[in-house]
Amino acid sequence: MSDLQLIEIVEKSGLEKVEQKTITEKFSDYESVAKEWEKKAKQIVVTDESQLTEMAMAKTARKKFSDLRIDIEKTRKAMKEQSLRKGQAIDSIAKYLKSLVEPIEEYLKQQEDFIKIKKLKEAELLKIEVEKKEEAERLAKEKSEREEQEKIRKENEKLKIEAEKRDLIESKRKKEDDRKLREEREARQNAEKELREAKELEEKKLLEEREAKIKDQQAPDRDKLIKFADNILNLTIPEVSSDKSVQLINEVKNKLEDISNYIKKEVN
Repeated sequence: MSDLQLIEIVEKSGLEKVEQKTITEKFSDYESVAKEWEKKAKQIVVTDESQLTEMAMAKTARKKFSDLRIDIEKTRKAMKEQSLRKGQAIDSIAKYLKSLVEPIEEYLKQQEDFIKIKKLKEAELLKIEVEKKEEAERLAKEKSEREEQEKIRKENEKLKIEAEKRDLIESKRKKEDDRKLREEREARQNAEKELREAKELEEKKLLEEREAKIKDQQAPDRDKLIKFADNILNLTIPEVSSDKSVQLINEVKNKLEDISNYIKKEVN
């Protein structure tokens, strides 16, 4: 590294001249000492273990460079810390000055954009009014829809109840009609049965009478006369109330009984 290299580095940093001078003064001595001891160090060459003097010289030189490195690091930290404090001070000052400038700038900006701000406020108010109107219309629509749905629900409920009543009435009417039809059918069946039984009974009676007649016709005279005698006793006697009539009826009964007994006696 040439003697001018430190100066070149500082100049290329872009720092102010005063800062460049301060840094150059702080580190130039280190550069000079390092260059000086670099030449001495390179003259020490150990090639044999018997070169104890050269080894001692290397130790002394190394210690010099070690101390030099430590001093350079301390100087670097001190200057950087000072720069940091300087930067912090600059930031605080700038922040304070901006706190003075920005409110005034904002105030002037509002005065400058008075028309624009006014239009924005009007537009915002109009937007709010439109949103309020839309919200009111939405709520009114929802209310109307709820009312319409409730109306439909009630109407459906009413129709359902009426339908259930009609179904109940129809069910009762159908049951009643079915009952009447069943009773009419049973009555008709019973009537037909009774008519059939009466007809069968009449036919049976006619048959029995015919058979009895045939039997009577085929029976011997003795049986016919005995039956005739029995029939005389089975004649229907009228009920009477006067004494004369009662006496007459009794006399007739006695004579009928005598006639019946007479017939039976003669045929035997």
